[in-house]
Amino acid sequence: MSEEWLIAGASILGGTPTDIHLKDGVISEIGDNLAAPGATVLDARGLIALPGLVDLHTHLREPGREDAETVETGTRAAALGGFTAVHAMANTEPVADTAGVVEQVWRLGEQAGYVDVRPVGAVTVGLNGRQLAELGAMADSAARVRVFSDDGFCVADPLLMRRALEYVKAFDGVIAQHAQEPRLTEGAQLNEGEVASRLGLAGWPAAAEEAIIARDCLLAAHVDAALHVCHVSTAGSVEIIRWAKGRGVQVTAEVTPHHLLLTDDLAGDYNPVFKVNPPLRTKADVDALREALADGTIDCVATDHAPHPVEAKETEWAAAANGMTGLETALRVVHKAMVETGLLDWAGVADRMSARPAAIGRVPGHGLPVAPGSPANITLYDARAAATPVDPTAHASKSRNSPFAGMALPGGVAATFLRGTATVLDGKVTR
Repeated sequence: MSEEWLIAGASILGGTPTDIHLKDGVISEIGDNLAAPGATVLDARGLIALPGLVDLHTHLREPGREDAETVETGTRAAALGGFTAVHAMANTEPVADTAGVVEQVWRLGEQAGYVDVRPVGAVTVGLNGRQLAELGAMADSAARVRVFSDDGFCVADPLLMRRALEYVKAFDGVIAQHAQEPRLTEGAQLNEGEVASRLGLAGWPAAAEEAIIARDCLLAAHVDAALHVCHVSTAGSVEIIRWAKGRGVQVTAEVTPHHLLLTDDLAGDYNPVFKVNPPLRTKADVDALREALADGTIDCVATDHAPHPVEAKETEWAAAANGMTGLETALRVVHKAMVETGLLDWAGVADRMSARPAAIGRVPGHGLPVAPGSPANITLYDARAAATPVDPTAHASKSRNSPFAGMALPGGVAATFLRGTATVLDGKVTR
């Protein structure tokens, strides 16, 4: 049940302070010195009002890996990070490759109530890359799946990828590809380059990502279908996507917060918290990714929140799992990497972290402007808050594998509203 709020003195997208009245799940009015008898007043002076953030790439682990995360703990983390909708990836146990499993994930999200959970369906049965999953049945299910991905694995077979792209056109779906040529990355451990050579770790070539992106852009153009590229990590990938967009290909792309801020140098002491797929790259790659996000070649930021239990990360590098948590730090990282550097303003952040991912993920009711008549999905962010070190032990996620542990990041989410109901207030979940 929605609540009635008067958010007083907030700066929409960093603009002039104003009041925002939330009633019956929508933004009813915006203006100065609004009167709303009976509404709960929230003093938002100094806070920036953004449309609720949307994440295209979240691993909630349930069903099957509740030791790492559950839909409830993951969506609590999402709300604390300012998100009002997340896409739950398919690599659960069992895999989300049937209508039954995606409906289970969707219903768990509804029960938790912190954010809207949009399940991502697997492209292939069991993520095995050999047979298309029940794409149509998942699309027609109560979960209304529109994004399909074998993330964690590449759909390496070009014929199967073509068929998937063609199939989802019938219901305005999108195939989200994990771009990793498997033969080029057998045994790969770290970005191929000076750091990997010095550490004696098998190199992960940029070409393994770029080759798949180039192939799939050509396939998407050939069948006139929608392709989304997950977690772009190299400068070469940026150039391929820029070329494809210039030719009118229906391709979109995401970048993770960690690829916007961290480099492979951090792996110099073999700390597995920095092990991730795709791997951290070089400063030149980071710079190219930031520029591409700023100019729109890369459409959005997606967390690739990948929680793991302690034993999966606190082990020797080669045996450690790939992945990093990211929901509760994403907006603060973008603040540091993109806003403080002058590459994006807050309107740009709203576009890349709300409007575009909502459009790519086909998420109704999200990503809309903070304006009268819009659903009251709002994030209030304190950009003035002094930079403080990240403490993963204080996170709502069940896992602690944050690469930003101890790093001072600016800002903080003060409140999150989902259809007018406060899920976070004063930086804390409300229940």
